Amino acid sequence: MRIGVHVRVSAGYPAAIEYAKRVKATAIQIFSSNPRSYRTSPINRPALEKFRELRKEAGIEPCAIHTPYLINLAAENEKVSTGSLALLRFDLEAAEAGGVNYVNTHLGSYGKRDREAGFASACRLLSAALEGITPGVTLVMENSAGAGSLCGGTLEELGRFIKAIDHPQFGVCLDTAHAWAAGYEINSQRGVDDFLYQAAEQIGLDRIPMFHFNDTEVPLGGNRDRHHHIGEGNIGFDGFRALAARPELRDKTAILETPGEEADDARNIETIRAIFKGAGHEI
Repeated sequence: MRIGVHVRVSAGYPAAIEYAKRVKATAIQIFSSNPRSYRTSPINRPALEKFRELRKEAGIEPCAIHTPYLINLAAENEKVSTGSLALLRFDLEAAEAGGVNYVNTHLGSYGKRDREAGFASACRLLSAALEGITPGVTLVMENSAGAGSLCGGTLEELGRFIKAIDHPQFGVCLDTAHAWAAGYEINSQRGVDDFLYQAAEQIGLDRIPMFHFNDTEVPLGGNRDRHHHIGEGNIGFDGFRALAARPELRDKTAILETPGEEADDARNIETIRAIFKGAGHEI
């Protein structure tokens, strides 16, 4: 399994790679633009091409781009949906320029609109974004914590999107903290086995190339998006040991989005590495 962290690129791509090397990451996730704005700058292709070269030299692959938080593919407001599609296409274009493997997006919220209408709208925009997608780039949608009218809080709903769109470069990123917050009890081997059984049934494990490994202090089913250090929250060491015990995950990528600074990232990566080593897997 490839283990990485979300890295800031505000100081430039070379600095991001050096950071990833210092914390001993073997994968990386970035924002390609301001995550809280609809505004984007022109894509800097030479910089992204250099970023690809640096990743290859450092052995830090795969790479994911996380889309801005403002994206809402289920919005009824046409301005919001149009802006969301533009942001999604921007990141897919940036991924193509930089040889990036994954573009990870949240789906958004249905708001007060009919859920089926919102689902159809999200499917339409996702399909539009996937038109002409570059080979080697996979668009993955992230599960939500399930609060209110958020999209994608259940494995069943994520599976509905996969089946409705049916595109080979479309998949799922499962965030452990969000899964716990949505009510999936993944703090034991039995709970993890049940969760992955449902994931296989509803989505297909081949459609889940990527995970976000995050612990959380949110109560089970608390529907809040709050990340915590690996092994120090309610998922705990037992939950991550249970994930490490599953051979189907050995060829996946896991990105940590745990809080804190460089020392925290290094510690969380080392914790995950020790857990997997204890299960007989070198990562």
